[in-house]
This record gives sequence, C-alpha cells and structure tokens, in this order.
Amino acid sequence: MTQQIADTSSRYQAGIRDHLWMHMTNHQGLYSGSATPVITRGEGHFLYDDQGREYLDGLAGLFVVQVGHGRESIARAVYEQTKTLDFMPLWSYAHPPAIELAERLAHYTPGDLNRVFFTSGGGDSVESAMKLAKNYFKVTGRPGKHKVISRATAYHGTPHGALSVTSLPGLRNQFEPLVPGALKVPNTNFYRAPEALADNEKEFGLWAADRIAEAIEFEGADSVAAVFLEPVQNSGGCFPPPPGYFERVREICDEYDVLLVSDEVICAFGRIGDMFACNDFGYVPDIITCAKGLTSGYAPLGAMIASERLFEPFGRGGETFYHGYTFGGHPVACAAAMANLDIFEEEKLNDHVHEQGPAFRYTLEKLKDLPIVGDVRGEGFFYGIELVKDRDTKESFTDEESERILKGFVSHALFDRGLYCRADDRGEPVVQLSPPLTIGQAEFDQIEQIIRSVLTEAWSLL
Repeated sequence: MTQQIADTSSRYQAGIRDHLWMHMTNHQGLYSGSATPVITRGEGHFLYDDQGREYLDGLAGLFVVQVGHGRESIARAVYEQTKTLDFMPLWSYAHPPAIELAERLAHYTPGDLNRVFFTSGGGDSVESAMKLAKNYFKVTGRPGKHKVISRATAYHGTPHGALSVTSLPGLRNQFEPLVPGALKVPNTNFYRAPEALADNEKEFGLWAADRIAEAIEFEGADSVAAVFLEPVQNSGGCFPPPPGYFERVREICDEYDVLLVSDEVICAFGRIGDMFACNDFGYVPDIITCAKGLTSGYAPLGAMIASERLFEPFGRGGETFYHGYTFGGHPVACAAAMANLDIFEEEKLNDHVHEQGPAFRYTLEKLKDLPIVGDVRGEGFFYGIELVKDRDTKESFTDEESERILKGFVSHALFDRGLYCRADDRGEPVVQLSPPLTIGQAEFDQIEQIIRSVLTEAWSLL
C-alpha cells in the first residue's frame, strides 16, 4: 500500500510538472524537485492529500465551502438535475433552476435588489457590474459617467475590467494597459490609520469615506459611475468597516448619483453572518456581486444582483444589455445552489455564525500575546492576523523577511502541522482565516494552537 501511494504521488507530480498550469503560482520550484500538495478528498471541514494526511480547512477552499465538504444532498441535487436538464443558456430562454434561484436570492437581498444576472464566478460578476454601471448611464443620457472607484490594496478579480478595479500592482502591471478610468481611495485598515485618527475608529471611518467624495469631486461627478467596495475588504488582511463608514458612503453616492457596488464575492452567504453582508452592516447598495459561497463551491456560479431602478431601462425601457456568459446560470450549478441554501436554512448556519463569531474572535485574539502578532481583525468567520517585527512601532517585515519568513516558513509550516489557510503579503504580511461555517469551539482552539506554534517559531527566525 505504501509503494502504491508513492507510485501514485510520483505520477501526480510528473503530471503537474509536465502539463498542469496552476493559477497564481510560481512554477519554478517544480524543476528543482519541490513537491506540490495534491488534495484528493474533502470531508466535513477536513481535507486529505494523496499521502492520506489530514488538514483542517481553515480557508474553506478559497473562501468558498461554507457548508463543508462531501454534502450528499448537494451531490444528489446535481445528479437529479443532470437527468432532467443538463444544460441550457439564459440567452432569450429560461429554465426552472435559474428562475427558482433568482426568486430565492431576491428574497434574501435588501431593498429592491430584485434582478439577478447569473455569471460563471466572482470576477465575472464584478465585470458585469462594471459594464452595467457604464451601460445604465449611457442609456439614461449620461454617457460621460464611466469612471469607477475602489480602495487601496483591494482585489476584485482578474478579467480585464475587474482587474482595473483591483488595486494590487503585482497583479495588474503585467497586463497593462488596463481599462482606463479606475480610481483608488484609502481602505479601512484602522491598524494603519493616519496618526491623527489612530485613536478614534469612527472618525477614521468618516475620513476614509470622505476620500471617496473628494475623488468624485476632483474627477467631476458627471464622469464617475460607481464605487466598488467589499463589506470586509479581503486583500491586505480583512479590513472591517468602521462605525458609520457605509452610512456615509451611501450618502455620498446618493449626493453625486454614483452607484454603490457591494462586492460580496467573499462576504456573502454567511461569511460575515447574514446571507448578504450589507445586511450585517446596515446599508443598501445598488448592486451586489457574489459567487463562491452561493454553491459552496460544488459548482461554478456567480451573480450580479441589481436594483429595479437599474433594470428599468432594460425592462420596460426596451434596451438590451448585450452581455452574457455561456455557463452563467447553468441549470446544474443552480440546482447545487438551491441545495446549498437548503442546508443554510435547515442547519441555521447564519445564526450559527452570528452566535459563534465572537467566540472565534476571542480565541484568535489570544494570539496577541505573541510579539510577532500586531493585529487580529475581521468579522464573522473571516479574520486576518497581521504580523510585525515590532509591535510598539508596528514596523512590518522587509521584502526579504516576508519572502523568507512568511512564504518560506509560515505558509509551509501551517500546512505541515495540519492547517490549510493563507499566508499573504499583498499588503502587510498576514495569516488569513475563512473556515467552513460549520465549525465551533473545538476547531477554533485547534486553529489557534497550530498558528501559535508556527508563529512562535517564526519569531525566532526574524
């Protein structure tokens, strides 16, 4: 059996080296003998590799598998749908799974966000929102409104339009020139707030929101179409909104007739608590973009959900939104989503996150007694742990230290000790956590203990 595992593993590594082009991956190590982890099975909140080793899934795949792995009810729904209707596009036709899922999503959304445009995933949803914003203002007589605003270090996807909304130079520069008219404003990282605002989170939030107004005024409101904001910004390490932030952003968008897009590709479907995180933070956007947890990853599916006001020109107004995806609203994916949402309701997962989120925070905040931990921040089941060289001055790692400590040690050590999560330095160096929504205190403790052991050792390497 041991030899059989070794032979299979060797075959996998050869296949990776010779044929598989992995995403967001530096492949150079493949040619010096480095092995790529091969995950072969998932069950509940655990993953298993081709050697039979077990890992707690502390990232829900990639902020995706909300209900955990191996749900037979979703598999059955997928199987039954393939027997009934395996594929049909939504190009001038409709099918029951898409109709029923659109109705269900509209039930969860705030305000009059009732129009569901299905996509293939998160980047497609952001791309769709960007195109709708521009198209809406063109068909309503304001063609100059085409610019979009997003925040520093934010990530909104890899399609060319969505990439222009993304703020990470390392992901953008190699694909320039990008779509023009994308503007950047400060994010809500209170840990790195300007010194004058470092003692008052609400004032900092209002300051950050007012930078959006400032950007609109500088560019001219007649040129700005939309503001793209995640409820809790992922890239950079989980930046929650300060008190009053979204209330002020909503006021600004209304004042200048700019659309507020709530990019909930990560934050929707219980990650923060509610089905849509804008409900957790008390604001009503004009558009919601979502994906990932919509099916818990059991099939690729995303959505752009728009208000009735934005749909009106394309409904009774007779305009056509010439945009679509072959696999957007795939009937099998919609069936998976419906079964996934059934689990949410039957097991009251939204309530579970609301109830257990504070315990998750409390457990992770124990790590703040380590000198390498500068900040622990997040909401619900979505957290970032920022690492520093000096907690008093908040001095961060150098590029060399980040490469050596975060990527060279922390990332591998966490995985080797049984925790799959993310060590990221696209902003400051952080460890990110986004586990399945089914876990509880026993798993919180396990996560904390593994991270503690790794970060204790990492500190000695600085």
